[in-house]
Amino acid sequence: MKKENLIVLDIDDTLTQSEEKHTDSLLFAMKYFGITKVDTDWRNYKNATDSYIFKDNYEKTYQNIFSFDLIEEFEKVMTERFLTYPNTTEVEGAKNTVNYLLNETNYAVCFATGSIHQPALLKLLQADINFVPEVLSSSNYIFTREEIVKSAIKEAKEYYEVSHFENIISFGDGLWDATTAKNLGLHFVGVNTKNVEDFKKQNVKYHINDWTEFDLNKTEEMFNLNL
Repeated sequence: MKKENLIVLDIDDTLTQSEEKHTDSLLFAMKYFGITKVDTDWRNYKNATDSYIFKDNYEKTYQNIFSFDLIEEFEKVMTERFLTYPNTTEVEGAKNTVNYLLNETNYAVCFATGSIHQPALLKLLQADINFVPEVLSSSNYIFTREEIVKSAIKEAKEYYEVSHFENIISFGDGLWDATTAKNLGLHFVGVNTKNVEDFKKQNVKYHINDWTEFDLNKTEEMFNLNL
C-alpha cells in the first residue's frame, strides 16, 4: 500500500516501558566519565536529548569543550548498563498498533528519539516493535529534538520513496515532544499518563493513556484530516 501520510513515534514511555532504566543507564555512563552532579529534571536543559545532557554536564564538570568523539564510548557503556536490566516491554497495545499502521493503512512509520542510538534499538527489539533501522533517528550526533524529528522525516521519505507526506502526526509522552511538534507544525497526540498536565498547558487536542485507546479515525477527525 502506498504511504501518503506519516506517523512519527517517540520511543521511551511512548512505545516501550523503558524510561527508568534508560535514565539509570544514562547516569551510569556519565558517572563512568566522572560526571556525578547531574540535574535530572530534564526540563531544565535547553535540549532534552542524551547527547546534549552529556555535553552540558561534561562541560560543567571539566570546564572543557565537549567533543562528539566521546559518544562512541559513552554509547558502549550506556548500552552495557541497559543490558543488565530485564527485557523491555511495550506500552500496552504498541506492537499491534504499529503493525496495523504499517500493514493496513496508508501511513508510513518512523521513529524519533532523544536517546542514544543503541539503547533505542534494544528497546524496540526487546519489546518486539516492528521497525526498520533506516527510519530511526536518535541523538548521537544531533542535540535538538527538532533536528532529530526532521531527520526521521527525511529518512522516511527516502525509505518509502516519496517526496512529500500529505499529513504528519507525531506521538510522544513528554512536554518536549509536544513542543517539538508545535515548533515543526506537526499534529501531536500525547501518550501515557504522567505528563497530562503538561499536555493541557500545551493545548494538546488528543491524548491516549496507552495504545489500546488509539483510534486512527478519531485521530483524523480530531485534526480535520480529509483522507
